[in-house]
Amino acid sequence: MRQRRVLLGHIAGAHGIKGDVLVNTYTGEPQNIAAYGPLSDEKGQRTFTLRVRRVTAKGVIASIDGIEDRTAAEALKGTRLHVERDKLPRTTGDEYYHADLVGLSAVASDGTPVGTVSAVHNFGAGDLIEIARPGSRRTELLPFTEAFVLEVDLDCGRLIVKLPE
Repeated sequence: MRQRRVLLGHIAGAHGIKGDVLVNTYTGEPQNIAAYGPLSDEKGQRTFTLRVRRVTAKGVIASIDGIEDRTAAEALKGTRLHVERDKLPRTTGDEYYHADLVGLSAVASDGTPVGTVSAVHNFGAGDLIEIARPGSRRTELLPFTEAFVLEVDLDCGRLIVKLPE
């Protein structure tokens, strides 16, 4: 099985003159951005060990090992910070990481293939799953609710979905 990486945040910019950075986090608790060990960039080529200094309304102020001045911190602006999926806590009940859903097959309740989950979005009104239709450029967006996603079976690698009429 391929190793999956999960996006936990991104470096929004430098903070101060001593190399600290402002990090926008996607973790439940912002200070947990550093709780999973070293993070990597999008391609997995560079690793970053963060130490949270404090949490502000704008994001997390953190230091990064090896970053000693503002110029070095500014060079990291926009860097997306990832962690290996297996470093994250297990989910319970009906909770899923987006990374666990992307790539799953979507099938109708009668077993008819619908497509493959290509993304999970949230534009403010709840999660939407995007399903790429086979042999088409068309995608379907479905609310990630019990009314449209009838079952999630991670072991079998599929979702059972109900398409709107």
